[in-house]
Amino acid sequence: MIIFVTGGAGFIGSNFLNMFVLKYTEHTFINVDNLTYAANLINLDKVNSLDNYHFEKTDITDFTAVDHLFANYEPDLVIHFAAESHVDRSISGPADFIKTNIMGTFNMLEACRKYWKTGDNRKSFHHVSTDEVFGSLGDKGSFNEKTAYDPRSPYSASKASSDHLVKAYFHTYNLPVKITNCSNNYGPYQFPEKLIPLMIANALEGKPLPVYGDGSNIRDWLYVDDHNRALWAVIERGGVGETYNIGGNSEKTNLQIVTMICEILGQELNQDPETFKKLITFIKDRPGHDYRYAMDSTKLQQELSWQPQETLASGLRKTIRWYLENQDWLKSVKSGDYQNWIQENYENR
Repeated sequence: MIIFVTGGAGFIGSNFLNMFVLKYTEHTFINVDNLTYAANLINLDKVNSLDNYHFEKTDITDFTAVDHLFANYEPDLVIHFAAESHVDRSISGPADFIKTNIMGTFNMLEACRKYWKTGDNRKSFHHVSTDEVFGSLGDKGSFNEKTAYDPRSPYSASKASSDHLVKAYFHTYNLPVKITNCSNNYGPYQFPEKLIPLMIANALEGKPLPVYGDGSNIRDWLYVDDHNRALWAVIERGGVGETYNIGGNSEKTNLQIVTMICEILGQELNQDPETFKKLITFIKDRPGHDYRYAMDSTKLQQELSWQPQETLASGLRKTIRWYLENQDWLKSVKSGDYQNWIQENYENR
């Protein structure tokens, strides 16, 4: 197959490519990425020189550029990771989220519709989405594939819009699509604006560990490799037009996650964990902060025989060890722009 991977230089996309370019040498993987702030081609050093991997710097919000790629490569499969994904950024600057997440998805769908024959299920558009489209949960229950959408932030609203576009193209144009909605990912190569890498980076520098509100907001955590294995299961065996939830079965409050990071760092560095825990700093909560997410992955587990291989404890330890062993990578991505963003959104509260 010729496989387009949009956003392949980002966190989840680069982990996906590092896993499957090496595993499936019979397929050709085209990394389609515009290299915005959170993308980094250094993430792909493992596969960069391989014959079945190619990089195309392309802005998916530019239909002419997308059309040119489709005409040149004639892809069989599109795996659509590309998205603006940081909720805090969507609050302060929603325009980029509308442009990339909605218009970018629309352009990719339109190109598929133009170049693929109607009803050709040998082709597939796989849309990677989030649990945040479902809104916020109370203390009980979990999201399943039939949960009504109830987005609460510009980010989740833009992803909900893109989900609806994908479903509409299936029903209206018979475009072969599949959708996955995943819980919070973590692992190597994650840009250090997200909770886990931010806490690791700040702890290593002795900086405050900023926690929103009282730290009681709950998320379900999914190790990135488990997510990508689930994606491939859906790509290979999932039903056309179907949606699958992917969860890690690892619900924790934000404060619990930060505390676990401090404890593991202490163990890995042979230091007193209290040294890191003393850095925990509670800051003003962000607007519209969803209380709890939890994913019911029963459909995926029963129909496609997928299970997460990592527990939160094992995945978090792997992640922390990766950041400890790759501090040069961490320093390289922390540019001046990143520092300004952290100062504006965390340090001035």
